[in-house]
Amino acid sequence: MFVEKHGLWSEESRAQAKELGERLKREKLELVRLAWADPHGASRAKAVSVPVFLEALAGGGYNINVATTTLDSAGGRVFKSFTRGGGMGLPEMTGSPNLVVVPDPATFRVLPWAGGVGWVLCDEYFRDGTPFHFSSRHLLKRQLEKTGYELRVGLEVECYLARVAEDVSEENVGTPGVRGKAPRTTPFEPGYSYHSETNMDLMQPVLSELARAYTALGLPLRSIENEWGPGQVECTFSAQDALRAADAFLLFRTATRQVCRRLGCLASFMARPALKGYYASGWHLHESLVDAKGKNLFSSGNPLSPLGLSFLGGILQNAAAATVFATPTVNGYRRFRPNSLAPDRAAWGYDHRGAMIRVLGGAGDPATRLENRLGEPAANPYLFIASQLVAGLDGIERGADPGPREDEPYTADRPLLPRSLEQALGALEASTLFRKQMGDVFVDYYLRLKRSELGRFKEFLERNNLADAGEEPTAWEQDEYFDFF
Repeated sequence: MFVEKHGLWSEESRAQAKELGERLKREKLELVRLAWADPHGASRAKAVSVPVFLEALAGGGYNINVATTTLDSAGGRVFKSFTRGGGMGLPEMTGSPNLVVVPDPATFRVLPWAGGVGWVLCDEYFRDGTPFHFSSRHLLKRQLEKTGYELRVGLEVECYLARVAEDVSEENVGTPGVRGKAPRTTPFEPGYSYHSETNMDLMQPVLSELARAYTALGLPLRSIENEWGPGQVECTFSAQDALRAADAFLLFRTATRQVCRRLGCLASFMARPALKGYYASGWHLHESLVDAKGKNLFSSGNPLSPLGLSFLGGILQNAAAATVFATPTVNGYRRFRPNSLAPDRAAWGYDHRGAMIRVLGGAGDPATRLENRLGEPAANPYLFIASQLVAGLDGIERGADPGPREDEPYTADRPLLPRSLEQALGALEASTLFRKQMGDVFVDYYLRLKRSELGRFKEFLERNNLADAGEEPTAWEQDEYFDFF
């Protein structure tokens, strides 16, 4: 069997797989979705019969095509897969080969909105048992193995809920590399009545279905709030270890979109839709390091321990190179504006919502943490979290000084964040740290993937005689991202 031959499971995983196999003999399921994260952080899946899933769970794995990792955000093929080396100079990528996906039994769920359907996250391997180079879940696991600490992560994510105004038509159908028109929607509520209970109640039937789904899936939901824009919602989740938090984010995003669509609604995690009055959405990542006994290693100082200050210093000093993992779309850079609720430079503050890093807690507070406000909701959770480890651990290794706190972060003498996807990709390309920690193979692959997306945006600007992206989101961004994320 594939798993045993290549020694892929721990004793705990074997025990979980055995227990799950016994459970499925009692469950009345028809299909199980084998899911994995593509490089954009979107969930991809194959649905298999229960007997086939039991074979995969018993250690055989299941074959999938490598193709989902070679496509940009509009399904355009980026690499010459059918040439020697797959257009990457890697013999193992020649001809768009099969991969073997191995279910992680700890992630199994029964989907509450899809009767008789199970769901499980998988890890991708080459047929010789080598972890797949471009698996973002593998990449996060490797970063976690490099540290003697446990990274705890809490999620705070914004998105938009809207009513779908029309059925899918021919204008919504695109071609590889060209998205069709984004679905037309109408807002649930007029917006800009922050935390309005009355406006929230207009969305309550959908919010209640979502809350039931999150509870059934075991997602540690803390709150659902009516945010600033029309139909803008924020969900917060309790802290978990980093891998489980990333898994939870992937499931949260795909579950939200599926539940809403079945209710005649659309949930979009696009940062700033090209619709009237839509304010930018963000994803704030709450993070702390704990020891083997669960003690918070940031909380022994005021406001942070020396270890916490060095971790913070690493995140700030590597912010430019890490930005593309937190904000990977053309559209996401529309958030980075002065005096908004998003940062525009690498600064930190204590309980300050204008800074890139908002420090919360303090001496003796077990909830002491950093809140990184850099991310957009469309980010790949594995890559966003992995980038924090790379940057923060570099800071610990060097004893990095984060400098003084900033009470006026939008005018502080701090390095500005990249202003565009192009600038962010340039910063990543030049980073020796990220090349060392993530590997040249992955970094060069990711640069090519995202530059394909960026190139299509530039072609749009040229076709429409636009000198630059302008102040407002474009039709290209709306079609590209609104329904993909």
